[in-house]
Amino acid sequence: MYSLADIEVDLYEVLEVHRGATTEEIRKAYRKSALANHPDKVPEDERPAAEAKFINVQKAYEILSDDDKRHLYDTHGMSAFNGSGEPGMGGGMGGMPPGFEEMFAEMFGGGMGGMPGMGGMGGMPGGGRSRRSPDDEQDYEVSLEELYKGKTVKFASTRNIICSLCKGKGGKEKATAKQCSTCDGVGLQEVITQMGQFLTKQTRPCSVCNGQGSFFSPKDKCKKCKGKQTTEEKKMLEIYIAPGSRDGEKIVLEGEADQIPGRENGDIVFKLMQEEHEVFDRAGSDLRAEIDITLAEALTGFSRVVLKHLDGRGIEITHPAGKVLSTGQVLKISGEGMPIKRSDSRGDLYLAVNVKFPDASWKPTPEMLEKLRELLPKPDPAIEASTVDEVDYDPNGNMDEFGARDAHGGSAWVDDEDDDEPAQCAAQ
Repeated sequence: MYSLADIEVDLYEVLEVHRGATTEEIRKAYRKSALANHPDKVPEDERPAAEAKFINVQKAYEILSDDDKRHLYDTHGMSAFNGSGEPGMGGGMGGMPPGFEEMFAEMFGGGMGGMPGMGGMGGMPGGGRSRRSPDDEQDYEVSLEELYKGKTVKFASTRNIICSLCKGKGGKEKATAKQCSTCDGVGLQEVITQMGQFLTKQTRPCSVCNGQGSFFSPKDKCKKCKGKQTTEEKKMLEIYIAPGSRDGEKIVLEGEADQIPGRENGDIVFKLMQEEHEVFDRAGSDLRAEIDITLAEALTGFSRVVLKHLDGRGIEITHPAGKVLSTGQVLKISGEGMPIKRSDSRGDLYLAVNVKFPDASWKPTPEMLEKLRELLPKPDPAIEASTVDEVDYDPNGNMDEFGARDAHGGSAWVDDEDDDEPAQCAAQ
């Protein structure tokens, strides 16, 4: 198992500071490195390596941040913290200068665990693992109506809790766990893997003790949890989705994730995922929708409900006669958008007008058409031309066919694949 005392290592290089660094510079370097290598901040497959680096960063800081320990290290190197002066921790405390044994016990708690940490990240039991149990993160699909009105959701949760019989020990009251000889009680072990023609060294949780550093014999295991340290618990929980909540927003139930002995409880985190709506689009606190009005309404005005809002209310509009509406025109209704959290305000509603012309089923009489010609605006003055040809036309033309008969597919650009030259303009 790799540790700072196993090899000749420069603690200043571990923290990336110069040998004359001040205590404040060492503290800042430690915080920066500890955050960068915290196991909870890296992907799952990189976590073992980050845990090992995190342990070494903590131990380097523990020595260099203390003036007396730093002086001993500067004078004797890491051999001052290794009784035999050889790699490994099994040589006992013999051969240490006076006071080293007490200092070693103070620093490492009699072993490799229990390193003092930084804020909420210290005290890494079991070989440098995070003090918090992992958060339980999951997506929760929610409709736009629910985001508009708000919603309370109740659900049953099953999680692991610390065994009430052994209090998370995993063994009987008077039983003593055996230190794992595979990882020397650290909870981590190095494995050599081959990647192509290269051999790489990786640090992983010990497969013998499952990263605990110790284990109980079968006869000494807790009868309730079978040595697992935790049991299952079912519990009813609820989350509240406040009106105006947004897509991607997170709702946190603090301390409701699985419990792990020696760690603070992680959280259950719900990430809101807004479902697509068939009528409304949302942008922040504003809403957008399209409304269909007839040609007659666009010309003569109207007063009616144009759409149903997200809370079921009908939105009525009165448009005066004589003010013509056109397709693409936007009607803005202030205060009818989404609620704005922690306030009594709302966003705005934007209605895009779509004027519907009569379809093929409309069969006006000649008299009706003549009357429309008299009522509606006259066309622009006639276009004068020296020659006039009356032509036939297809009333169902398709703009997707525009340029389709061009030999180059409707494009003025050709791609010369032979000499890998950039696309060039076709000859005219």
